[in-house]
Amino acid sequence: MKRNLDLVGTLAAMVFGLVFSVQALAQTGNVPDSKIAVVYSDAFLEPKSGIARFASLIDSLNREFQPRQSELETLRQKIQALTDEISKTAAVADPKTLQMKSDQLDQMKRDYQRKGEDAQAAYEKRKKDIFTPLQDDIGKALEVYAKSHNIGIIVDGSQVPLVYASDALDITRAFINDFNSKNPVTASTPPK
Repeated sequence: MKRNLDLVGTLAAMVFGLVFSVQALAQTGNVPDSKIAVVYSDAFLEPKSGIARFASLIDSLNREFQPRQSELETLRQKIQALTDEISKTAAVADPKTLQMKSDQLDQMKRDYQRKGEDAQAAYEKRKKDIFTPLQDDIGKALEVYAKSHNIGIIVDGSQVPLVYASDALDITRAFINDFNSKNPVTASTPPK
């Protein structure tokens, strides 16, 4: 809560500074003709209505990691089966056999943990590798879009808490449509 209040205070100071600067510029006659717009970047990730290249890259990434996911699921099922077997035979099994199965279960759990962590790290690295170029393309496209529409400032409403923004300032849908029309996804579009 304190962080939000600090952020609101900082934003208020920035707005006050901007207003003061614009007033000073107005006195000299050098007021720039520009607009402010809001974009909600979270909408870029929507599978059906967002930026199509995001959805394509996510599908590609998930297909790439499906074998690892299947391997982890198989190992999880084996751990569950061995756990059930130990539970059922604990009362009648000899201590040596029970200890051997328990050791085997512990090893399987360690393998599962390690493989899961390795898969997660590999997934995150690959995700960064394939999404960074797209994020750079979107940043450049937003800049081009802003310049072509005489927008001086674009605020990302998904990143900055807004108290209020008129729907007329929201360029999210228009930008997504513009980006998708200029960057179509085809079956031959390989992930970067």
